[in-house]
Amino acid sequence: MRLFSVLTATVLLVTRASAQSPVTIESLTEDLARLESVREIKNVQRTFAQLAHYGRFQLMASFFADNGSLRWGAGTGANILDDSDAAAITGPAAIETWLRTDAGKMDGLQPGSLNTWINEQPVITLSADGKSAKGRWHCLRFMGDGKGSSRIEGGIFENQYALVGERWKISLMRYYPLYAGSYRDGWKNVGGKGLPVIPYHYTPDEAGIPILNQKPSAAPEGKSLSPEELVYRISQLNEEDEVRNLVHSMGYYVDRRMWDDVIDLFTPNGTISVDSNTSPPGASGLQSVLNRMGPAGLTRGILNDHPIYQTTVELAPDGLSAIARGLEIGMIGDHANRSAQWQFCTFRHTLVRDPDTSIWKIQNLNYSRLLVAEYAAGWASGGILPARASPPTPPAFLLGFLNYSSSVPRRPESWSPLLREGVHPTSELLPDLARRLLRSSSFDETENLSSAYGFYIDDVRCSLFGDLHAQKGFKASPGIGWYRSPSRITTACAARYGPNTASLNPAPRGSIPFHWRIQLVVLTSHDGRSSTLRGRNLQTGTGLNSTSGFSGLAGFNGGIYHDQMVLEEHEGKTRRKIWSLTIDEFYWNSASWGTGWANVDRASSLSPLIKRRSAMEKRQASGSLENFPPDVSIKDPLFGTRYQGFMGGPPPSVSWPNILPMYWEYRNPVSGRVPSGGTYWGPGCVPCRVKPDWFLTNNGYEEPATGPTLISVNATIAKGDGEIGDVVVVTAKLSAGPEETIWGYVELRKGNRSANLMGEVLLDNEGFASFTVPKGDLKAGQVSQLVVYYAGNDRVKPGRGAVDVLV
Repeated sequence: MRLFSVLTATVLLVTRASAQSPVTIESLTEDLARLESVREIKNVQRTFAQLAHYGRFQLMASFFADNGSLRWGAGTGANILDDSDAAAITGPAAIETWLRTDAGKMDGLQPGSLNTWINEQPVITLSADGKSAKGRWHCLRFMGDGKGSSRIEGGIFENQYALVGERWKISLMRYYPLYAGSYRDGWKNVGGKGLPVIPYHYTPDEAGIPILNQKPSAAPEGKSLSPEELVYRISQLNEEDEVRNLVHSMGYYVDRRMWDDVIDLFTPNGTISVDSNTSPPGASGLQSVLNRMGPAGLTRGILNDHPIYQTTVELAPDGLSAIARGLEIGMIGDHANRSAQWQFCTFRHTLVRDPDTSIWKIQNLNYSRLLVAEYAAGWASGGILPARASPPTPPAFLLGFLNYSSSVPRRPESWSPLLREGVHPTSELLPDLARRLLRSSSFDETENLSSAYGFYIDDVRCSLFGDLHAQKGFKASPGIGWYRSPSRITTACAARYGPNTASLNPAPRGSIPFHWRIQLVVLTSHDGRSSTLRGRNLQTGTGLNSTSGFSGLAGFNGGIYHDQMVLEEHEGKTRRKIWSLTIDEFYWNSASWGTGWANVDRASSLSPLIKRRSAMEKRQASGSLENFPPDVSIKDPLFGTRYQGFMGGPPPSVSWPNILPMYWEYRNPVSGRVPSGGTYWGPGCVPCRVKPDWFLTNNGYEEPATGPTLISVNATIAKGDGEIGDVVVVTAKLSAGPEETIWGYVELRKGNRSANLMGEVLLDNEGFASFTVPKGDLKAGQVSQLVVYYAGNDRVKPGRGAVDVLV
């Protein structure tokens, strides 16, 4: 097909561009192994945390190499960076004993106990030979024994991983504690001291190194995979990305009680299960469960946030169903009633791929509650759920990655792709596979860059996060506007936050703000060179003297990131860089750790909320930018009402518990529904409507598609001309999002087999196509499925639609 040939030809310009090396079976096999390794490492770390929820210490310890070490800092020594401050345990058996002893009665097994581990925001750096890796993670533990005692502990992991045979293992888990305390009293800096910067295992340049080798090995190890196996494995990675995005998008819709959008994500007979109690199938059953959280939409003082952590995804071998597993912590509140809850749940959701459209949908949301507690009382005494007589039975863990071998074929003999890419000869197939692999690599490189920025901004290392940006990249300074270029970003940061931000080894700090950049939805361009990111900013902090934070920041607080990343060629290097970074904050705040986000009635209540917001604004504007104006101001009239109410934006100011509008860069991933009320802000970066020359498309990049390509197909019987006889007229209508143009060719095929091509038609300007099929080409008395395939273009996704015809 002409469209497919044009698109695949461009891939040669972007794949291995700096090395100028051709795409081969060998190079694809090597690159696939590298990307699968990065994902397995993340699965190891995230599953390690999931196992802790249910006290599976032996299995947790089995994730270590035989000579693997755990070094767990205590925070009581003279220097938390020194190994003398850390317990040193070697080998799985000893590590299991340490994990079990450390948890004690807070193991998740005792009645009322809680052992919630969170490992998130990974920066994974794979070695050049692909046999070892390093990883930086945030760590947070919420623990309780059900009898009145509790622990809250947080810090940084700087871990090392090794490929042992065919399995990735933890060779070193190094935990640096930063804060600790209890639910009743809150947390403070460990050791009652100022805190150093935990050394990064990466530089800004290394954080953006592509996962795929720019210079493939001259003599790669192992046997190369077949083209058919490569097609299958890369397709599985691409679909894993779709599943993860769907689960994370669902979470954001639930936060805002957007019930119509939530229901759109399900199959017609979809269900929701909570502790094995399942809703009646279908929309009405779903609605009844959702209504228990309240009516659609948020009103003043209502918080319905459900942050999602450490999601792991496992696709079925046929690629038609998947399981997503992780942790969700509901942060629920009603400010008017001064009531709030913690809801700790593990989830194991089932998703299926629609056989007609190829779009992923939710079949069952399955939640298992670990503990539910009123905010005022906390979780130390076991919460408010009925007491259980025996340890909880965990939803099955996703351990398939323990059985995979990169070198062993996995493709089922009967497997065939639901979407057709329209390339057939190997000369076309390999570059197209490289493009598709780059799209999944883009997801992980985007997460790496996002996480690296999060750690740098925690430590306010201005020059470091400035250097994460592309040469033409731009970053929002909260409440002020956007600065363009690494040097201007660095200067603005230093002017605002002070000279100590320039030092790579600053003096110990009395307080640290943490920016947890989690629950990412990553939209990747057709060529894999650019991406759009939506992420949660779950912000908290620690202080030397203040409880659970510091002046101007206490407890937990919520915002949203809207970013874009690009694969940049600069000075002979190819690096993933931040193109655009925007934060909308704060949607909700905690007045203090004692009162939380709903101003609950606790004796440790601190300052009133309105004073707290003023303190926050003062903290964030501690320096002056009056003599260093932004390239785009948040108050630019071309934004219209986009920033009305937000900190620094046009009046009137909107402070929690009032509700700010939430903006979206994508459409509903199943129905394509466009967000209402002017809250759809896509495609493109947030300030691009003020500065059109900042659009990706005006700088040599593609804009990622904002949602699905929908194809409606109809068939009618009509009289043919002359000797043809009766014919089947198949009409197709394709649609995408606003400012996304459908163009190119579509195929009509009988079923899903390449040998059954029945026509190829150029779409008209309205996205319509019509095919005429002789009635005699279809078997009489049988239902024939006719499928319309669209390969996508540089602005919209591939898609398919089907119709059943009986002649």
